[in-house]
Amino acid sequence: MTDLAAVKRALTAQRIETPSWAYANSGTRFKVFAQPGVPRNPREKIADAAMVHRLTGVAPTVALHIPWDAVDDYAELAAYARSLGVGLGAINTNVFQDDDYKLGSVTNPDPGIRRKATDHLLQAVDIMDQTGSTDLKLWFSDGINYPGQDDLRHRQDRMAAALRETYDRLGDDQRILLEYKLFEPAFYATDIPDWGTSYAHCLELGEKATVCIDTGHHAPGTNIEFIVAFLLRQRKLGAFDFNSRFYADDDLMAGAADPFQLFRIMYEIVRGGALDPAYGINFMLDQCHNIEAKIPAIIRSVLNIQEATAKALLVDRDALAAAQDDGDVLQANAVFMDAYNTDVRPLLAEVRADAGLDPDPVGAYRRSGYQEKIVAERVGGEQAGWGA
Repeated sequence: MTDLAAVKRALTAQRIETPSWAYANSGTRFKVFAQPGVPRNPREKIADAAMVHRLTGVAPTVALHIPWDAVDDYAELAAYARSLGVGLGAINTNVFQDDDYKLGSVTNPDPGIRRKATDHLLQAVDIMDQTGSTDLKLWFSDGINYPGQDDLRHRQDRMAAALRETYDRLGDDQRILLEYKLFEPAFYATDIPDWGTSYAHCLELGEKATVCIDTGHHAPGTNIEFIVAFLLRQRKLGAFDFNSRFYADDDLMAGAADPFQLFRIMYEIVRGGALDPAYGINFMLDQCHNIEAKIPAIIRSVLNIQEATAKALLVDRDALAAAQDDGDVLQANAVFMDAYNTDVRPLLAEVRADAGLDPDPVGAYRRSGYQEKIVAERVGGEQAGWGA
């Protein structure tokens, strides 16, 4: 039997980090559509993130992207975030936009460019020292487009050297979250293309290096929940970048394309005892809101993750284990599907009401007047977007 009180406690304790860049103008490789009221600077991004947290109660941190969120005083920015009731989360690096990185960043054949890229990673750790952030999120677009373009073994050696130098710079309470991506922009060979490559580098580095799973960075049909289960077993799963995709790295709202997959992933998180924030997984959104309004879309993603989590918590683990031990295939699947088919929206509305929140965060945002306020106030200046 499922302990409903325990389910409610787990949902109340859940934490989801939102990304600063998702509040800015973002888009596909085709077009970025500007929207009124979009933040013009990191402070306004943080203000929007604070609004999401006030309405959902489970999004207390906002990730930064450097140099998109560069400021003169990061300690002051952290204090500003705290004044709004949120904190600064993971620091994300950017070694993929400069022209120098056309042939790669830390794996570039040019030692001068490798030095520039590695120095940026070290600068990000300096920023962590100022903000109090514990997580350094690393994603590399490095790779090659043609056979013979560069030496595959040498590129792995260069990657390992940059990661080692960065790892050795970390403080005692800081860690690396190493992301991977199947392809794009490199099409023949990506230097960190899958969880196994990330895992191998993390093993070589040590206990302060863990894998980050971006749910959109896989080939169609990939069993992501298996990856989750394996990495949890090895204590090497450190973070998620939640989004949704139909084809490749679509970066759509979490749960939009395949809510059943999101449920299966969250079940493995629950089954592995990793939902509790004390376990240390950074659950973050990484999404591109191109045609939809920014803040409501982020709220929707938070709600979608909450719903998948609630369903995962409702799986009757005793009944499931009994059916599995008996080899009763149909009953085991039925127990799993019963939880997934449960309408958990009333439960979540009750959890929010118990926490003093509006049961309907999307409706609460519409009624708040915040959107009209930021549209009126954020006139002039340059809107933030990808690359700013």
